[in-house]
Amino acid sequence: MRILIADDHTIVRDGIIRLLKDSFPNAEIVGVSDTVELIKQVNAQKWNVIVSDITMPPGDSGLEAVKQIKEISPLTPVIIMSMHTAEQYAVRAFKAGARGYLSKDAATLELVKAVNQVLSGKKYLSESVSAVLADSFAHSNEVHSIENLSNRELEVFKLLASGKTVSDIAKELFVTVNTISTFRSRILEKMNFQNNLELIKYAVDNKLI
Repeated sequence: MRILIADDHTIVRDGIIRLLKDSFPNAEIVGVSDTVELIKQVNAQKWNVIVSDITMPPGDSGLEAVKQIKEISPLTPVIIMSMHTAEQYAVRAFKAGARGYLSKDAATLELVKAVNQVLSGKKYLSESVSAVLADSFAHSNEVHSIENLSNRELEVFKLLASGKTVSDIAKELFVTVNTISTFRSRILEKMNFQNNLELIKYAVDNKLI
């Protein structure tokens, strides 16, 4: 069995590899640090399961990488494991094509179970993720919903909500100031906000920052 791990933090990546080695001692497990290398590995070789973080700068987000993986190797199951709570990204992960979603806090307890589940052809849904998915359907028509945003827009939304300037965000995401300004305008329009203050209030009220 071959397992590919993608996480930009060396300590986290090595910890995941050790955890999986204990349960799958005969598996070949390879770690990469960004989405560029992740996609290279998927193009180069076949993998039984992939475990990926969401935020791995530079390059596209883990969710965009999942979409690319499904185009390259549609049958390869991908588990998203992130520091972000299920409320923020689980729905997006499954829409992108992931077969499982875990928070890093729960990784030691759930990762091996999740890997076995997706290898059997099933999706892995923890109780918290199941609740989030159910709630997303109940509120899918709300005007003020982050589900209205694209993955990149959500990334910019959270950076704006944290108080970063357009220039700061442009540098962090390796894009132009004009690009971030355009994202900001789209976010305000989609969320029906008048300014950053309303954006920040929404983020605080919904525990997004």
